[in-house]
Amino acid sequence: MKVTTPSRICLFGEHQDYLGLPVLAMAISLRSEIKFLKRSDRIVKIKMPDIKDEQIFDLNNLRYEHNRDYYKSGVKVCMESGMQFSQGFECEIRSDIPIQSGLSSSSSIVVGWINFLSKICDQKKEISNYQIAELAYRAEVLEFNEPGGMMDQFSTSYGGLLGIDTSSKKVEQFNLDLGTIIIGDSNERKNTLSILERCKKERLSIIDRIKKLDPAFNLRTSVFDDISCDLSDSEAQLIQATLDNRDIYNQAEIDIRKKVVDLKKIGKLLIKHHENLSKGLRVSTAKIDNMLNASMEAGALGGKITGSGGGGCMFVLSTQDPLKIVSAIKKNGGKAHIVKMDTGTYLA
Repeated sequence: MKVTTPSRICLFGEHQDYLGLPVLAMAISLRSEIKFLKRSDRIVKIKMPDIKDEQIFDLNNLRYEHNRDYYKSGVKVCMESGMQFSQGFECEIRSDIPIQSGLSSSSSIVVGWINFLSKICDQKKEISNYQIAELAYRAEVLEFNEPGGMMDQFSTSYGGLLGIDTSSKKVEQFNLDLGTIIIGDSNERKNTLSILERCKKERLSIIDRIKKLDPAFNLRTSVFDDISCDLSDSEAQLIQATLDNRDIYNQAEIDIRKKVVDLKKIGKLLIKHHENLSKGLRVSTAKIDNMLNASMEAGALGGKITGSGGGGCMFVLSTQDPLKIVSAIKKNGGKAHIVKMDTGTYLA
């Protein structure tokens, strides 16, 4: 038996979920899988041949040995939720998701790990996608006080096209075909945590200053011109981009609810979103910008960087021959993947 889990792209709301703003994300067909069998003792042995690594630990000792010790934290939060494990197990984890590339490779594995643990625990619990996502968020983010939001865990757990209100944790699935999706991997590895720290801490600090002068300021409704706080040019740029991206999300949500969705308009909104991420939040790179521009010239409808940024991947939507876009990405030094919207985590 195995558990298989998708990766994801963020369409709208990038770098907004940890601010309590809504996001629109899509699970895609680059996936991770966990094959497993039970042992007679309480030892857990995890083989990761893709990265030539393995981890062994005892269920009686879940003390973290390093930061992001997700396999132990996953067991810990599952036990805290009521699951029990009288036997250990052996697993082999494989993935075709590029690592540290903005496609939620780690969240895909953590979500799959939680789903797997629910299937192999003594109670063999049937837990919902919502519960899987919440436990994965606890194991990946809260246990290590990391700065990320919950988009990755919810989108890879549920699958499909998902609207997530990160304040209320309300989840809505949309039945919508956005055409062909082409991923462009820049092969520039990124430091997710340092980028999230900068983008999150800087903006939260600025927002806190604004609210002290104007308690009525609301990140969901206020407009930039209403801000009375003195901001430096770089601070103003950050907040302007944040509010612009909020408005872009709101417009995109209106558009995808229409009976006939205008994919060209969605594409233009994606480009506007990317420009704010590139110039306002400064999370794109010259190579990713070039790959995106070349994809547009090759016929893409629109696209953006995905993930924390500083490298990693971009994606574009297309209703035309995707091979022209693949060629454009490769000519600019990237690696291309043609993918589709995919289902969430499940036992195969």
